[in-house]
Amino acid sequence: MNDTAWQTGGALYDGAPVWLTLSFVLIGVGILAALFVLAWGTRLAKRRQQARQQLEARGEVHQSSEPAPPVRPVAAPPVAPSPPPIADTPVVATAPQPDPEPAPLADEPIAAAAPLDASPAALAASDPAPAPSSADDLTRMKGVGPKLAERLNALGVTSFARIAALSPAEAEALDAQLGTFQGRIHRDRWIEQAGFLARGDQAGYEAVFGKL
Repeated sequence: MNDTAWQTGGALYDGAPVWLTLSFVLIGVGILAALFVLAWGTRLAKRRQQARQQLEARGEVHQSSEPAPPVRPVAAPPVAPSPPPIADTPVVATAPQPDPEPAPLADEPIAAAAPLDASPAALAASDPAPAPSSADDLTRMKGVGPKLAERLNALGVTSFARIAALSPAEAEALDAQLGTFQGRIHRDRWIEQAGFLARGDQAGYEAVFGKL
């Protein structure tokens, strides 16, 4: 068994130098090629530099950059002459005109007023005619007697139209001032009665409240 292992190991050992030799050979060839390329490039660069120096010495190499042409100055536009100053013309002040004096008023005699006629006939003629009375006979309404009509007249209620136009609030205020006659305005339906009488609708009044 030991002999077999030794033989196998010997075979592996015998094959190893071949691969190592090939690897070293390839590495050596690569190094030589790199050195050759480097030397060739260095030599070529030196030749180019020498050739350029020779051309420059002969004056055959032109400068790539040429000087820029000089900039021509631009002439400034002519300035227009300013207009001559305007002479100050003196303003002549006009003298104020005096106001014309008013003409004197002529002394005219004042007519004397006519004497006042204090005779009874003149006074009667000067008094205005009394306006026609628009008061109605409020006693025509049911439930309104002479005393109540007098009370209403004293409160300023003198016509059927005035009673017919009373609003609920005004009717309450009027009823509160009637004293012992309070409540009659609603009980006897004054506003409805006054409406018929103010329109002159006697037939309608009698149909509702009876004969006048």
